[in-house]
Amino acid sequence: MSVGVASTGPFFLFPERAEARKKTLKILQWQHSVPGYDRWFDDVFAKQWSRKHNTKVIVNHVPFETIHPRAAAEVKAGQGHDLVMFLSPPARYEKYVINHAEIYQEVLPKQGQMIQLSYKSTFNRKTKKHFAFTDSYVVAPFIYLKNYWEQIGVSFGPMTYDSLRQGAKEIRQKLGIPCGLGLSPELDSNVALHGVLWSFGGSVQDARGNVTINSEGTIEALKYVKALYQESETADVFTWNPNSNNRAILAGKVSGAMNAISLVRQAEREKPDMSERIRVNPALRGPVSWLICPHITSCYVIWEFARNKEGATQFLVDLADNLKAGFKASGYCNFPCFPKTVPDLKLFLENDPHANPHHKYTALEDALLWTMNIGHPGYATAAIDEVFNSFVIPKMFAAVAKGQLSPEDGAAAAEREVKQIFEKWKSA
Repeated sequence: MSVGVASTGPFFLFPERAEARKKTLKILQWQHSVPGYDRWFDDVFAKQWSRKHNTKVIVNHVPFETIHPRAAAEVKAGQGHDLVMFLSPPARYEKYVINHAEIYQEVLPKQGQMIQLSYKSTFNRKTKKHFAFTDSYVVAPFIYLKNYWEQIGVSFGPMTYDSLRQGAKEIRQKLGIPCGLGLSPELDSNVALHGVLWSFGGSVQDARGNVTINSEGTIEALKYVKALYQESETADVFTWNPNSNNRAILAGKVSGAMNAISLVRQAEREKPDMSERIRVNPALRGPVSWLICPHITSCYVIWEFARNKEGATQFLVDLADNLKAGFKASGYCNFPCFPKTVPDLKLFLENDPHANPHHKYTALEDALLWTMNIGHPGYATAAIDEVFNSFVIPKMFAAVAKGQLSPEDGAAAAEREVKQIFEKWKSA
């Protein structure tokens, strides 16, 4: 995942107008990994919305890893932005936000049903409150370098975890090129390893919210990743940051990795020769399931202490009207949470003029079959929020891959940690 440089102030400010009664809407969100999305959001959508609603819009774009610290500071101070966008379900902030049900109630009649991933990422079954509004999600396919896989006779790259292990081992032995599955406490590794966990039959919780991490499926997933690391990887994967596998693939230093297609778009912009070598497959199939969580789940919240709740609400309703434009501006990264808004999504994926070859992104057509919400098979909760953002899963896999713990002990240690977190949030 690509991370930008922090802005020192608002990305833009609309000129001050004389009317004293003019309102202000303040938005905090990440610097999108496809620059074209921020240009569209700021200079087209927000600018037009500003004029229509006679409201000064201030958008602050920051690196994604700073959003939670800044949100916590705003909660403590009881003031800050009106809208904050999180990259995963922010259930821990539920008591500090409005019930976003009113937004869904206004959007649904116009845009049609939301996807299940969206519903389970924002709804608290106990309190019956929508603690966020999801507009889009970013899928996490398997991205690989075609020329390396061709040299071992696998022209279309791996489609399963078995073929990944076998092929990555052969590529490492024959070409000296390692595999790029991250094992670090950072976003890309977190997403990829949730996919491995689920696809081998493991999960943090069950559908009812009971802790299930210490299971045979988890142990099998740990055994697999340990073998993959020993056969095909280097110790660099333990210290990777969110930019690491991007750089590695763009430099041809790994055979493949799980990431968003923003990486592929970066190659199209900056390295056309490398872009032709890069291919995209769906998330890999495991022995039990074919699943991964979103690379990004775009979750907007409106604080209870927001000064312009009415404007923030209307902004999200209007954003839902413009999801097709956002999908295109994001380079097809931002899949809509309301599919009706982009009815021709598959046509875009099947013939992209910037891709080489043009049909490169067809692997994403069935993304909803293999993309599940964080917390699957249950809902995103405050406990799941903490488990995900404290990187319990990558730490568990890394400890086993390093040989610090056996797969059985690694699953047991993770269970103890997860149970402590769940107990902490038991009343939430």
